[in-house]
Amino acid sequence: MARTIQSLERAAAMLRLLAGGERRLGLSDIASALGLAKGTAHGILRTLQQEGFVEQDAASGRYQLGAELLRLGNSYLDVHELRARALVWADDLARSSGESVYLGVLHQQGVLIVHHVFRPDDSRQVLEVGAMQPLHSTALGKVLSAYDPVAHSEAAEVERKAFTPRTVTALREFEQLLDLTRARGWAADVEETWEGVASVAAPIHDRRRMPVGAVGITGAVERVCDGGELRSDLVAAVRDCARAVSRDLGASRF
Repeated sequence: MARTIQSLERAAAMLRLLAGGERRLGLSDIASALGLAKGTAHGILRTLQQEGFVEQDAASGRYQLGAELLRLGNSYLDVHELRARALVWADDLARSSGESVYLGVLHQQGVLIVHHVFRPDDSRQVLEVGAMQPLHSTALGKVLSAYDPVAHSEAAEVERKAFTPRTVTALREFEQLLDLTRARGWAADVEETWEGVASVAAPIHDRRRMPVGAVGITGAVERVCDGGELRSDLVAAVRDCARAVSRDLGASRF
């Protein structure tokens, strides 16, 4: 059995303690409840406070949960709701397109895959939930970069790696691609990230009309493209799926 880190266990116990009961507790209360020396408890609380997970009331000196936990919790809930709303539509898209479907969200400097529907055939496939994709070359990443200002900054301010000879790395050309993405409402990746692979993706918006993710299909170039261009029926299917998920999240006019 793998060994655990005691300080992290104690920090987690403190957060659970503050999440229940009176919500605001003094140092002595926390130390006593967890069986810790006051000095040890104070050191952990001070670290949690510096990270924004705990706040100390200036008047009473008591501790309570901090705003950073709320932000993290909301982020989890947003992704959880996005996945829940997209499940049926993503399954339908995989069935109608015959290709793999991916649902991605911005995470740090890339695209985090939060849902993956296998291509509906008997081929051997690997589940990619939790995998990261680049922002500048993938269809999912370009969609997020085009519609989300934070994603745009992340993609524009870092060095854009060339994965294939077709990868766009120059900032001016990349910005032109984002303009094109916004103009037509979808993004393409034809062998820009992986040789022989093409993708198309469209944005998903919430009730505030904010971009919360992207959905797309990925497959072999010979299946996804026709004459070097993405098949129009697949582009339409991806856009319809994105609109349907957006509507389920409360967005209008999608």
